[in-house]
Amino acid sequence: MTSPIADPERAAHAARLDALATRLKEEIRTTLLRVDADRYALLAGQMVRDTKDQAIAQTVLETGVAEIERDARELADVEQARQRLAAGRYGRCVECDTVIPEARLEAWPTAKRCRPCQAQHEQRRRG
Repeated sequence: MTSPIADPERAAHAARLDALATRLKEEIRTTLLRVDADRYALLAGQMVRDTKDQAIAQTVLETGVAEIERDARELADVEQARQRLAAGRYGRCVECDTVIPEARLEAWPTAKRCRPCQAQHEQRRRG
């Protein structure tokens, strides 16, 4: 099966994916630095004055970790999209093999499913 993405668009999609990967890596780096600083402050007792402060500090740390996990998952999606682009599969639904509309790829560069298959996938995940 040939790619639905022509060479000029392929370069634009590759650039969009590269920019997204760069942004995500920077967000992960920034969040790691913030979480490390918060963790150090917590350990040093600078943030914790009472039980309420401790709960807030713990929430801040957990939120940072959750942000990193979310960005790491998204970065993995970018890598998968890059692999599909290199293999000539980018822009085709991984489930039904239909062409994913260009507007969807522009809005969500890592889209791996067409809209109907994505809706079914999400419904199955909700169980």
